[in-house]
Amino acid sequence: MSAPPVAPTTPNPTVGRRISWQAGVSLLVVLGALYLARRHWPLVEEGVARLADADRGWLLVASAATVATWACSALAQQGAVARPLPARRLVAVQFAASAANHVLPAGLGAGAVNLRFLTRCGLPLARSATALAVKATSGAVARVFLIASLALACPGVLRVPHVPTAPVAVALAVAALAAALLKGPLRRVLRAVLADVRAVLELPARAAALWGGSLAFAGLHASVVIAVSQAIDLPLPPAQVALAYLAASSAAVLLPTPGGLGSLDAALALALTLAGAPAGAAASVVLGYRLLTVWLPLLPGLLALGVLVRRRVV
Repeated sequence: MSAPPVAPTTPNPTVGRRISWQAGVSLLVVLGALYLARRHWPLVEEGVARLADADRGWLLVASAATVATWACSALAQQGAVARPLPARRLVAVQFAASAANHVLPAGLGAGAVNLRFLTRCGLPLARSATALAVKATSGAVARVFLIASLALACPGVLRVPHVPTAPVAVALAVAALAAALLKGPLRRVLRAVLADVRAVLELPARAAALWGGSLAFAGLHASVVIAVSQAIDLPLPPAQVALAYLAASSAAVLLPTPGGLGSLDAALALALTLAGAPAGAAASVVLGYRLLTVWLPLLPGLLALGVLVRRRVV
């Protein structure tokens, strides 16, 4: 008796259009970053020279903080789901996901890797997607909490630059229009995320893993920037450097580039310069941060991703 024919799957045109739109915007931002780097090449050269003479001890501290971010990401992901996940595989998946996140636009790489891993662990697709949304929401809340805490603990350190009202008004209008057009889907997603957040808060262990992992993840990334700034003797207090990074990383989320490439670099360099850092030193901090968190782990992370795919972990 022959098996019944399997209906062919059809690609989702909405997903395809979304990826194409994000890829186009990512390409424009990356090209803009390359143009700015070429235009200000002397500053880039000065930053490389400063980094070459940096203190090796502080760079070792920055490297250790970078490695710890993957464990904190795994902890936050575990807190976002009810069932226990295999710890070693979870950490390896976060390492591989961070590499995938730097070759695909706007978190699509990390999201796809984690979504595949959670479904492989037996979670339904809808529950897996909601767990990723809960983790992303807790990460955003953690950044805001750290910014507010540092601003309150160090009065006068946070200096908000003057922003023209016209771009802000346009951005708010676009956000309001998008919210109106997507009111139904956004309401359903928000309802699911809030339900999972309530479930997390009802279990102290899960809540501690989710919020503790999210806070530690953002704090460790800020620590990498602080350690690099200390390595090159940047004349800024650590609290101000941390605030500059947290504000820049929050702003870079608005531009869908792979791993914040271009958008985070420009935002962090601008934030450090506005805080009073010399332009060459700011460039050196950005280069050091990117070297440790992106370029050095990129190839090993992609190799790890290939191994995980071959072993059907993702």
